[in-house]
Amino acid sequence: MSGKKILITLIVLYTAGFCFARRGQISVPVPIPADSQPSIINISGQQYPCVDSQRRAIFRIYAPQAQSIRVSLGNTNLTKGEDGYWTGTTSPLDPGFHYYQLVIDGVSVSDPATESFYGTSKMSSAIEVPEPGVDFHLLKDVPHGNIRTDRYYSKRTKTWRRFFVYTPPEYEKNTEKKYPVLYIQHGMGEDERCWNQQGRLDIILDNLIAEGNTTPMLVVMTNEYIANEVTGSYNSEPFNQFMDLFKDELFDTIIPYVESNYRALTNRENRAIAGLSMGGGFAFRIGMLNTEKFSWIGVFSSSAFRGQGGNIFDAEGQIPGIFTNPEKFNNALNLLYISTGEQDHSFQYTQKTAATFKEKGLDIEYATFPGAHEWHVWRKALHDFAPRIFKKK
Repeated sequence: MSGKKILITLIVLYTAGFCFARRGQISVPVPIPADSQPSIINISGQQYPCVDSQRRAIFRIYAPQAQSIRVSLGNTNLTKGEDGYWTGTTSPLDPGFHYYQLVIDGVSVSDPATESFYGTSKMSSAIEVPEPGVDFHLLKDVPHGNIRTDRYYSKRTKTWRRFFVYTPPEYEKNTEKKYPVLYIQHGMGEDERCWNQQGRLDIILDNLIAEGNTTPMLVVMTNEYIANEVTGSYNSEPFNQFMDLFKDELFDTIIPYVESNYRALTNRENRAIAGLSMGGGFAFRIGMLNTEKFSWIGVFSSSAFRGQGGNIFDAEGQIPGIFTNPEKFNNALNLLYISTGEQDHSFQYTQKTAATFKEKGLDIEYATFPGAHEWHVWRKALHDFAPRIFKKK
């Protein structure tokens, strides 16, 4: 092999994130600290980044020509060693899922040692910080369902659109059985991938079903960004129209497709809609205005609830009767579930809205979880919401 090919091979290996130290002519993996464990979303075989017992993330990056490397988590500067490896440790992190990027000589890049995820409108690396005693979102030795990739042609956008469907573990065996359907929405800057990838939805439901705590169901994960493809703009104003464009797509195309191609129950008692953040606003508006379609609604960390009625929609004007005729919704809905993180930027608004709804006579279930506007909270919201739906009222 020529010298040039050897150099290219070494660069490829290092760039792929192989953290090795040299001992003579043999390369061996560098052990991580004794009280640490690799992040569960590292690329297979990668020891770094890892997380220690104090919930600090430890990084080791090979970049011998770099002048500076910073990790966006806490703006942690790494230190260069004589062997060309940059190392550093963050301050203690909150438990849960954290996006991050490496900033190498001023340029933000993904870490090649981890999986990348689409969130905050870009692809980013991420790290998982374990929470002691919390394992509902981790793989266990239980029967597993499937995530199916499907596509339909949208007459509105004149494009093929992708969506994902979770089918429960028994779906392939009980071929005569039909299932209720949860339509679950993503947040701003995300797409149809997020609930399966960042949210670990399939694992959460597999574990709940195995425990006997949740009705086996189908879950449909779609992309609610319709307006930008129809109008050519990502501008979300007016937001009601933005949501209604997706509602039309959902009712005219997505639900009929799902109910024609999957063994789905087709009445309102067996349809639920939920979402996080922006998707929570979609779920609330679409669900409350269309109780003939859905009888179960889940709203996770939605910033829609600003003030009493909301800054995206006015509760009384856009959801007629929500205060003047709460019995209408109490009779129509099996569940209106609202949750938020206790450190979320919209916590106070959501708490106030929940209290107002109760004072006005609207039946709701309200839950809070430690954490901010993040996946650690939304996973817990799903884990709390899923066992409540498709049950007799």
